[in-house]
Amino acid sequence: MAVCANAVAKMRENHANRALIAPFLAALAGVAMLSLMDAFMKGASLAVGAYSAAWLRAALATAIALPLWLARRPAWPDRETLKLHLLRGVCSAFMGLTFFFALTKLPIAETIAISFVAPLIALYFAAMMLGEKITRRAVVASLVSFVGTLVIVGARLGQGPMEGEAAIGFASILVSTILYALNFIIIRRQSQRAGPLEVAAFHGAVSAIVLGLAAPWFLVAPPTQVQPGLLAAAALTVGGAIAIAWAYARAEAQALLPVEYSGFCWAALFGWLFFGEGVSAGTLGGVAMIVIGTWIAATRGRAPARAAGGAETSAP
Repeated sequence: MAVCANAVAKMRENHANRALIAPFLAALAGVAMLSLMDAFMKGASLAVGAYSAAWLRAALATAIALPLWLARRPAWPDRETLKLHLLRGVCSAFMGLTFFFALTKLPIAETIAISFVAPLIALYFAAMMLGEKITRRAVVASLVSFVGTLVIVGARLGQGPMEGEAAIGFASILVSTILYALNFIIIRRQSQRAGPLEVAAFHGAVSAIVLGLAAPWFLVAPPTQVQPGLLAAAALTVGGAIAIAWAYARAEAQALLPVEYSGFCWAALFGWLFFGEGVSAGTLGGVAMIVIGTWIAATRGRAPARAAGGAETSAP
């Protein structure tokens, strides 16, 4: 009997491992797409400014996602769901704007590395807004990751006095990361009430409307050479968001968490290929501490899985 029980358990484990392969590959592809999107957006932001790049990407992503959602003849979301769509769209508009602005001041890998702290900040937002209990393990995890962030900043200071542009970039990514953490709380509720395509359509549309309010004063028309990159960024945003949503619907968040951190590897690769950016030993050390901190929390299910690819990963 014991032998049979062990055999059955082994078969179930093998089946579970096989079932994880497809979500694992989908998440890996999603992370890669969204990291490549960051590279295209950095180029566009440097060319026309972070505001124009952010608005154009939101508008183009909406033009891609909205018809896909409408093609399914969906019912109009109820009042509570619509409220969540509006909240997330507004939050994401400024989250994306500050993230893309930071990309114009800092290397891609460094920017994304700091955003890895977002899941742990979300723990404290969850405590304040949802009444969730913060465990001692979560506190330890937060401290480890916070030290990791200080290591990254310290590595930059070790290269000499931080220039004004770099300081502004760090401030911008910290604001974006806080908004990103707040987004986690909204996403938790939103994902229970709407599917990925609906979320993508409303997220992009609301962000485009919010950012579009300033268009008469700040919008810069992109030159011809920038337009293909913006279109690619919009397509990668929609594709990456759908791939990750599909993966997380079929596997536990903590099982896919290691895949999320491949975003740093992709960011380092694309930063080097597109912009000749290097990665310092201090940044690598800081990332390791942030990953360890998030892993400490996530192994007990207390940290939301990070949406990979920086602050713009989770939706177009």
